[in-house]
Amino acid sequence: MQALWFALIGVLWAAFFLLEGFDFGVGMLLPVVARNESDRKVALRSIGPFWDGNEVWLVVAGGATFAAFPEWYATVFSGFYLAFALLLVGLILRGIGIEYRGKAETATGRRWCDAAVVTGSSAAALLLGVTFADFLRGVRLDAAHEMTGGFFDLLTPYALLGGLVTLSLFALHGACFLTLRTEGPVAVRSRRLARTLGPVACGLALLLVGWTTQVRGDLVTALLGGTIVLALLFATAAVRREQPGRAFTGTALGALLVPVWAFSALWPDVLPASNGAALSLTVKAASSSHYTLSVMTVVTVVFLPVVLAYTAWTYWVLRARVTGTSVLGDGYGAVADLVASAHASAREVVGPLPVEPPPRT
Repeated sequence: MQALWFALIGVLWAAFFLLEGFDFGVGMLLPVVARNESDRKVALRSIGPFWDGNEVWLVVAGGATFAAFPEWYATVFSGFYLAFALLLVGLILRGIGIEYRGKAETATGRRWCDAAVVTGSSAAALLLGVTFADFLRGVRLDAAHEMTGGFFDLLTPYALLGGLVTLSLFALHGACFLTLRTEGPVAVRSRRLARTLGPVACGLALLLVGWTTQVRGDLVTALLGGTIVLALLFATAAVRREQPGRAFTGTALGALLVPVWAFSALWPDVLPASNGAALSLTVKAASSSHYTLSVMTVVTVVFLPVVLAYTAWTYWVLRARVTGTSVLGDGYGAVADLVASAHASAREVVGPLPVEPPPRT
């Protein structure tokens, strides 16, 4: 039962990385893929129906950790409190930026909202990678399983590399999502950006996987890490072949497997101790009682299929691509922006339009 819930929490994190990863990516890339008001609306509209629902997976993962492994929850949330506070601030900034952008009545107000979306998405993507890398590397624990290090002890080169991996992975995931989900200049710029981000994400992921094999894990962990790198290579190749569906499938698989890979490397610990294996917090020591885990299992078996079915139905119903014309009339659009967006798209695709000489007199 303990192993089952350890695996289920890993699955919840995997769902969060998969679904919220492209939301973070779209938020980070907003200034690059959107050059005018119409483009920004297209980019944000692509994640508009999904981002707040995707965020729930983080809440569920945290709640499941609290119920199934209270000792793990207590140690992590006390030792990583500043990092988690910054993560929460990032999520709040992103939510405020997305929700209030449509209510802003001035261009300055919309720019502040855009800055909040970019800052919040980037901070959350970076901190998630740093946190998972610290889990893998291990932290200093005492005999009572309390962390003894400070915030800056968490910012090791290995942890920062983990942050760069999730930052680049989510950016690539978001670019592939925009290529698949939108049309017009936003899709064109996203495709070009994905071509650049693909090799970067692959290189960083390969470096982290190779470094991790020297820290902890076994053959299964190495195979999962290799699969992540191969998935990103597949996505990069698909982007160059202009196959957006396959490219998004590759980044989705990579994002999905990152928590699975991390949890496989952690087992049988939930939080390794860098100052001695005897001080590590194990799955057995951190878990709740068998009765608690049994009740949680029954509830999960009943309600999880409903949640998954509803999530899949939502994505199916809202599967249509977002275009410039689809955001006209939403309260803050402008025909001029659509015209400018069309001209920009034409210039990017076919180059400058020829200018006819004036007729002779």
